[in-house]
Amino acid sequence: MSETDVRTLVDGIVAAWNARDLERLLSYLAPGVVWDDPAMLDEPVVGHNGVRVFSERVLRAFPDFSYRIREPICVSASGTRCVVPWEIRATHSGRFEPYGFAPTGQLIRIDGVDILELESGKVTRIETVFNGMLALQQVLRLKPLSKSRLARIVGVGLQRWRASWLRLTARSTK
Repeated sequence: MSETDVRTLVDGIVAAWNARDLERLLSYLAPGVVWDDPAMLDEPVVGHNGVRVFSERVLRAFPDFSYRIREPICVSASGTRCVVPWEIRATHSGRFEPYGFAPTGQLIRIDGVDILELESGKVTRIETVFNGMLALQQVLRLKPLSKSRLARIVGVGLQRWRASWLRLTARSTK
């Protein structure tokens, strides 16, 4: 794809998201698209149905979701990959399923990038990268805590819980 074609594709994706037009969003994606995003908390989604389900969950949890490109969009010489820097603003005013995150009413602003793989004018893979800890701080309104304190509370606490679980399950399988 040419740089102009890639830009047209990216602009269309952003416009579809901001219009909450999931059919139009899906029209830019290959049927077997794979999307890996830290907000998924588990496996990447695969295919149009997976993208639709995830997107619907995001829009229910963040109904005022707004997606904006931060320049520049970087396109590979082959036109088969690009990096799209973005900013998202949204208010957490709905439940985020399937994880059960209750709405906090907090406005969040997240900067990140999408790395897109392209083939035959469609997106075949999306890898979304952003600072999940910063997003969590904003949603939970933990901003005044230092990063090291929040990491200790959340990160270390989760790691210790997971380590205990792994030890427990290892004992039960012996």
